[in-house]
Amino acid sequence: MAFGQIICYNLIMELKEIMEQGSFAVAGDTLNEEKYAFKIKQGLLEHGYTVYAVGKELSSFNDIPDEIDIIDLCINPVKGLALIKDCKKPFKCIVIQPGAESEELLSYLDENNIPYIQGCLLVGLSVYAKGKH
Repeated sequence: MAFGQIICYNLIMELKEIMEQGSFAVAGDTLNEEKYAFKIKQGLLEHGYTVYAVGKELSSFNDIPDEIDIIDLCINPVKGLALIKDCKKPFKCIVIQPGAESEELLSYLDENNIPYIQGCLLVGLSVYAKGKH
């Protein structure tokens, strides 16, 4: 039980660092109000973050005209992996939302030393959004 608490504590600390960033790229269905990608995009915008939507609005992270700090994968893992493999833009970290992970995606990220966490930006927004810390 204590081990699980330590993992949770480390995840929250990482989420805090992520929520201190300014620019996010959310991959998923950001146009459908029922989808988590939409809720995450709206939540980030409401708290003053710069947000770009990839999947339904932009077709690639490479289409984003500015720098991005965080990539949020809230998309089918096969599509998410394809987007990451295609990405030429620099970024600091990837957040993999629950349900967006796969063994293939995690292996690719590990093999290529790409920083990521498995977590939820909605949790990050509720605890560490700009102005809350």
